[in-house]
Amino acid sequence: MTTHRSASIARRMPAHALWRAFALPCLAVAAMAGAPAPAHAVDGCQVLLCFAAPNWRKVPQCVPPIRQVLRDLARGRAFPTCAMSGAGNSAQHNWAAAPTNCPPQYTRLVETDTGSSYTCDYTGAISVVVEGAAFARTWWNMAGDTVTEFSPAAKAQMGSWDTRYDDEYQAWTGAQASVPVAPSIP
Repeated sequence: MTTHRSASIARRMPAHALWRAFALPCLAVAAMAGAPAPAHAVDGCQVLLCFAAPNWRKVPQCVPPIRQVLRDLARGRAFPTCAMSGAGNSAQHNWAAAPTNCPPQYTRLVETDTGSSYTCDYTGAISVVVEGAAFARTWWNMAGDTVTEFSPAAKAQMGSWDTRYDDEYQAWTGAQASVPVAPSIP
């Protein structure tokens, strides 16, 4: 896994400062509260913060709730909400549908006896909006694998992020350029 670092420290400070000053203490307080929760209940606010993180797998407080919400989605349960997220901040789930709602690097054309159809390597996508603008979209599959697509604004704010989506898109783009095109018949 590679990480991208921005040259501008000033641009990344607000997001890191926000994450350190607000999100991590909130997650710690929630974890220490010890209040029993109903089975399979996931805190929508914690999930929103975790999906907006540069890499949810590297925040120990994020791993259990994100894994739980992915299991819940795979079982057809609703995506949790956060009433305290504030205006313009939200997350929502949409099912993947290739080729229209699936990134091109994860879209496959499958040939069958009756024709061809498109499939997506991922089952759904969780879109996070911060201050009214697209921030991140995390693609997930039934096996629990995820990859996150960050907006240019999110990248500028964070300074460093999990670049797997960008790396795989770049590899896909490079592979497309090397595919020979059949000459057309004059």
